[in-house]
Amino acid sequence: MITVEDLSKEIGGRVLFKDVNLAFNKGHRYGLTGPNGAGKSTFLNMLVGSEALTSGLVYLPKKIGFLKQRLEEFREWTVIDTVIMGNGRLWKALKERDELYEAEAMTDEVGIRLGELEEVIAEEDGYSAESEGEVLLTGMGLPLDLHRKKMKEVPTDRQFRALLCQALFGHPEALLLDEPTNHLDLNSIGWLETFLHEYQGVLIVISHDRHFLNAVCTDIADIDYETVILYPGNYDSMVTTKMAVRGRAEGDNKAKEKKIAQLQVFVAKFGAGTRASQVQSRVREIQRLQPMELKKSNIQRPYIRFPNPEKASGQVVIKCSKLSGGYEEGTEVIQRWSGEIHKGDKIAVIGNNGLGKTTLLRLFAKELVPFSGLMQWGHAVEVGYFPQAHDELVDKTSKISAFDYLKGKTGVTLDQEIRGALGKMLFGGDDAFKPVSALSGGETARLLLASLMLQAPNLLILDEPNNHLDLEAVAALAWGLEDYKGTAIVASHDRDLIQGFATKLIVLDEKGVSFFQGSLDEYLCTKMNSKVGF
Repeated sequence: MITVEDLSKEIGGRVLFKDVNLAFNKGHRYGLTGPNGAGKSTFLNMLVGSEALTSGLVYLPKKIGFLKQRLEEFREWTVIDTVIMGNGRLWKALKERDELYEAEAMTDEVGIRLGELEEVIAEEDGYSAESEGEVLLTGMGLPLDLHRKKMKEVPTDRQFRALLCQALFGHPEALLLDEPTNHLDLNSIGWLETFLHEYQGVLIVISHDRHFLNAVCTDIADIDYETVILYPGNYDSMVTTKMAVRGRAEGDNKAKEKKIAQLQVFVAKFGAGTRASQVQSRVREIQRLQPMELKKSNIQRPYIRFPNPEKASGQVVIKCSKLSGGYEEGTEVIQRWSGEIHKGDKIAVIGNNGLGKTTLLRLFAKELVPFSGLMQWGHAVEVGYFPQAHDELVDKTSKISAFDYLKGKTGVTLDQEIRGALGKMLFGGDDAFKPVSALSGGETARLLLASLMLQAPNLLILDEPNNHLDLEAVAALAWGLEDYKGTAIVASHDRDLIQGFATKLIVLDEKGVSFFQGSLDEYLCTKMNSKVGF
């Protein structure tokens, strides 16, 4: 169990939450929700002691698994060692044992200490640690040949998976996971969902993947109204309950205001007359009926609508013939692929990490030169490109403001158009003039989407645009893509986003690149039926 008492946090005079009293119980899986900036990551960091409390107390079980997305700490360690570090007591004992065995003199004291360490290692299942770590890594899609390599020698997305395995390692009594599905492909997300369903401790997870929250969570802890409110059920159940509770409160207030208005008419009419006792009764009733003050919700949803393209493209938007490409010669991840993308297609690009989704999109956007073959844009194609690595388009060392970035990037001359686009993406007031170097990941993503909205291209190529966006923004993006009148090609692992807009898939697997005509649900159903022999 994890318990918090009178927990409060203020940052720069802004109250994130105040006097929170909650118990997170064993066997429950809690989704921690709230928009970007609500304090979700801050809350988890407060639980583990890496963030100072404004006030309050936190009680934790002895063994905690915490997802740390800090790669620099583990660059020189092997992947398997990084995972085993998830059990601090075991790792400390293993290191000390190795150091003692390497010592030149084997004294009685050293022998006694080695015996004590072997007891600790046995208690922590240390003799099966490597095999347990290998099971976790393999489940996360890291093959055996990577397990003994240093972290810095494996791709970045695989390093993040190793850190997730680190959090899961050693049978922790509580798991605290901050965005565990980032850098995971669909297969790995499915494996993680199964693992968490079987987990018996207390889980608190932050995720912007609505499908994942609905699949995993038994409860939702929602940060809003300057507190944290527990709701039973998954994310969709929480939204329904929250809206109903808020609706009833607002309805009660309106009914009270209407009744007060009627009573005030009576008081005004007879206040100076002979019906003093009745007037006083009405005055007391007015005082009793005063509406409850409702705190403002911190939930905000951006308005994402890509305008109709100013120019219509030809019927064939992209044509590829025997296209091959990658990042280095000799490492082709796209091999001799031929295909066409047509005007109005809404395509999701899916596949396991490392099979070339980003490479294919960069080839489509002409950000990479093919090794061989042809990749051609059709007539009058105008591309709006959203890279997975935001720093390809936004220099995060620059002091230029968000407003000036859009003005320079889009060529729009009317200030009100730029302010309007920024406002739709939640850059209100002075936030429009924040330097891009100070923007969070979510704010940078919204800035890039605002740029695309102003450019009005007829072909959108988006690589993991939902990364760093909160649940409200991802829903808005899905609606924007569904309503878009141009052609859209989007790589994503967010199943709700894909299901919301895509009518066709480009699938990357061990066989290569192929099209599937239909939605993600239809594809997954077809894939499942083929496995069971239908």
